[in-house]
Amino acid sequence: MFGKLRRAKPVVTRIIPAAKLEHERLTSLINSMADGVLAVDQNGRVVLYNGAALDVLDLNTSMNGKPLAEVFRPIDKNNQKVDVEALVRNTRTAITSRDLLLPYADGSKINLYLSIAPVHLGYASRKRASQSGYILLLRDITREKSLEEERDEFISVVSHELRTPIAIAEGNISNALFLSSKTGDIKQIRAALKQSHDQILFLADMINDLATLSRAERGKLTVEINEINVNELVRSLARNYTASAANKKLTLNVAAKDNLGTLFSSELYVREILQNFITNAIKYTEQGSVTIGARREPTGIMFSVADTGIGISKGDQEKVFDKFFRSEDFRTRKTNGTGLGLYVTMKLAHLLHADIELTSKLNHGSTFTIFIPNLK
Repeated sequence: MFGKLRRAKPVVTRIIPAAKLEHERLTSLINSMADGVLAVDQNGRVVLYNGAALDVLDLNTSMNGKPLAEVFRPIDKNNQKVDVEALVRNTRTAITSRDLLLPYADGSKINLYLSIAPVHLGYASRKRASQSGYILLLRDITREKSLEEERDEFISVVSHELRTPIAIAEGNISNALFLSSKTGDIKQIRAALKQSHDQILFLADMINDLATLSRAERGKLTVEINEINVNELVRSLARNYTASAANKKLTLNVAAKDNLGTLFSSELYVREILQNFITNAIKYTEQGSVTIGARREPTGIMFSVADTGIGISKGDQEKVFDKFFRSEDFRTRKTNGTGLGLYVTMKLAHLLHADIELTSKLNHGSTFTIFIPNLK
């Protein structure tokens, strides 16, 4: 009549020991950290780590129980191995370092931030004191180091390049003042003032390059498209640089047809690019000529600046558009320069979707060619 009563199954509640719960919380915490974390015991064996540590150390296997020196092999700036276990054992208070490198199996290296702090691992019980050990934090700071080195190089280069023209300008102005009060020799005064003026123009160009570079690096440069009369642009550039070429007894030529028409692009940036090419051509040419060329292509204008100067070696051609690059050729070192002009030029070319080509032969001159497309 009545069915058989079934006894309800008892509900089992899983009780997680407090120590295990805390361990899981700790594991979750360190796995959420962006820095690599390694916990090692007093014997130098890894007892805890996170995924970021595997990334920094370039490992894909478990590190549990392994000696620290087996999984972590940093070197110093002289490429000498660092005894990391001794470094850890001798740590009494928290220390940090930004001077170590970490080599990888493929031959590459990263700059490493390392922090070591002595800690108690686990929780003390009534019967047994907690185990002692160390926590290591690891971070790849290669990009930061690169930016620091670039900043230091920038300060060094710019301060040096600023010092020279300022000293020359100040000396010549002082000389002009002295001559005006003592001899009144107009010819000597004019020569002194001209040299000062040349140095001030160089400073103005440098400041313009630095300002453009700053805007380019921050992504603040924008392209305002203008209707450029190509023939007038070429004639204007030739007029502006005829005197500079004549001062070095160089011939400034123009190789362009009379009906090049209109180019739709940024006149400011196109002019600055060509000015950089022409300035360099005159600067590094001791005899012969500089030729400004232009010809129409179906989708834009091909500009060129050719010189009969000292030329650029094959090795330097690969680096000539790098920031701060200056050739070790003594003839290049004789002239002022920050190594920023062509770097800025390449930045501007990218904005204009332009392509630059360089052909050069040492002691036989160089030709910079740039195709600038119509942007309208």
